[in-house]
Amino acid sequence: MALETANIPAVELDALEEFARTSAGPELRDVLLTLSRAARDGSQFSIIDANAVLSPNQAAERLGMSRTHLYKLLDGGEIVFHRVGRDRRIRVSDLIAFETRRQRGRRELAERFASQDRTRANAIDEVADGL
Repeated sequence: MALETANIPAVELDALEEFARTSAGPELRDVLLTLSRAARDGSQFSIIDANAVLSPNQAAERLGMSRTHLYKLLDGGEIVFHRVGRDRRIRVSDLIAFETRRQRGRRELAERFASQDRTRANAIDEVADGL
């Protein structure tokens, strides 16, 4: 089910953001603020049942990757799947779990690089101060 966001008034998005910042818990706040930002950008939302099952083609399209790469992830156990006869099927909830792990890994990698950059900058400052 696709939801159109272009006609949501800015005042309603402002109210949603205010509620998210002042009254929502951290998880709901993140969801509401993400939705609000996307709505302001005119993005369209799709609601997907977490128990729905996708074919590898559908899963690869959702992840924005080739089907060949998806099959490597399936074969490597990175994404849980089950078989229906000879065909593979992937639950949306398992795809979401994979996406969450992948995003967490990317975030941790970015934090490590940022930490290295800070360490390098501090070392350069110390050397410069010693000159």
